[in-house]
Amino acid sequence: MKFARVLLPLVLLLACSSEPRPRPPGVLFVSVEQQSAWVRNFNPLFAGAGARWPTRAGVYECMQIFSSAQGRWVPWLATQHAWTEDQKTLRFTLRENVRWSDGKPFTAEDVAFTFGLLKKHPALDAGGVWRFITDVKVEGPRAVAFTFSRVYLPGFADLAHQIIVPRHVWEHVADPVTFTNPEPVATGPFTQVTLFRNQVYELGRNPHYWMPGKPAVSALRFLAFPTNDQANMALVEGEVDWAGNFVPAVDRTFVSRDPVHHHRWFPLYGSTVFLYPNTTRPPMDDVRVRKALSMALDRARLVEVAMYGYTRPADATALNDAYTAWKDPEVAKDSWTHHDLARANQLLDEVGLVRGADGLRRLPDGKPFAVDLEVVSGWSDWVRAGQVVSRDLRKLGIAVQLKTYEFGTWFTRLQKGEFQLAISWSLDGPTPYNFYKWLLSPRTVRPVGEVAAANWHRLGDAEADELLIRFERAGTPEEQRALMSAVQRRFSALAPAIPLFPNPSWGESNSLRFTGFPTEQNPYARLAPHAEPDSLLVLTELTPRER
Repeated sequence: MKFARVLLPLVLLLACSSEPRPRPPGVLFVSVEQQSAWVRNFNPLFAGAGARWPTRAGVYECMQIFSSAQGRWVPWLATQHAWTEDQKTLRFTLRENVRWSDGKPFTAEDVAFTFGLLKKHPALDAGGVWRFITDVKVEGPRAVAFTFSRVYLPGFADLAHQIIVPRHVWEHVADPVTFTNPEPVATGPFTQVTLFRNQVYELGRNPHYWMPGKPAVSALRFLAFPTNDQANMALVEGEVDWAGNFVPAVDRTFVSRDPVHHHRWFPLYGSTVFLYPNTTRPPMDDVRVRKALSMALDRARLVEVAMYGYTRPADATALNDAYTAWKDPEVAKDSWTHHDLARANQLLDEVGLVRGADGLRRLPDGKPFAVDLEVVSGWSDWVRAGQVVSRDLRKLGIAVQLKTYEFGTWFTRLQKGEFQLAISWSLDGPTPYNFYKWLLSPRTVRPVGEVAAANWHRLGDAEADELLIRFERAGTPEEQRALMSAVQRRFSALAPAIPLFPNPSWGESNSLRFTGFPTEQNPYARLAPHAEPDSLLVLTELTPRER
């Protein structure tokens, strides 16, 4: 019955053979965010602002883009970079003839000003760049140099991916943290807000875009869909050209309806999905409890029921398939991510969380071991995942109540540590460094009540941090891999968060009106529009079909 409930809307839809509605030529309809109503916000700097897509990779741009699909850095606003011999100064050479959408020139002054904003307003510095740089110096109209406080090679990615804003606009902004930036001035391919209503908004082309003849797409249009099911109906109906949705039985409900034009590509490059325990709340601070929760989970059933078999169970490294070359196969075999209810019960018995006559385990104060598990309402795959996880944990004698929240409320509670258990994503990057740093480093731990960019479970380990610090200055691939294996061993020993599965990088396309979407055969970027800044590569490649 659980499958019937999910598939029913799509099955009914397939029975209604209707042609896509007419639409303006060259307008790309995109489904990325599930919202009941749009809020006009194009602030690219504050992670908690709730900015509309594609603010950070389509309206604004960064200096270079790491394409995980290609495994290489793609020059963007900067064409070159170089380290000094002591690896404590990094210079970027900026692209010539780039203009902001209001026609003013883009220069190194804009880059230096942007990083100055991050220093002045720490809430904007989610990546913590001012923890490893001491100065940003303009060395000419197209040259900017960053001085590092120490050798920190992973810092290149943080600097290269930083969104750049125009000095001549943002120097007049009183509070860049709360600024909603309703009329963005940017360098990206789509900067003109031509329409904005509660249920629809549209972005037109940048009249001064630096790529000759691009973008070929005339505009992006976004309809408000509160849930996955409604977004999927629009996709199957042919209303949407590009989507990043979880679609149940996608080959049957979407691809088979028009195999020539309907495509999907779900590589396991998305961030690993975790069950996050709030380790500031006992007994979640005990590694035995965290491992017991993990061993109670039937991940094979979880990925089949919640994810329709699109992914695989996570192993003890928690790494997704983009990091296959980094994975330590011995750590991956560790048993705490295997389904073993007997061992899970044994661990909780050892901790002293004994079962009462009602079958529920008791905390030391005699109260039942009861927790709320929080997920986003409308994210049907995660809601089902939460249902499976809840049932498995109840078998362990834990009273679990699944609670769903609108995204903004859920994310605020997650960031501030105001939850007990939550299902969420993780952070990634060109190497597993960022992934593990935000899971293990004390440098990423924030007090409860303060917004955290990640490490929502709030656990830091000095031993793991020492390994990560050594990785920051490791100069050879052999040394980097040895250190990362040691980090994986520490992650497995501590189980700071409970990995569920690598999230597929959800991407669906309808090539009836546009060509140039990435595919498994042409993986120049991920098809998933959520994959920032990869989406810039796609937005500048798509071309309308001649009708």
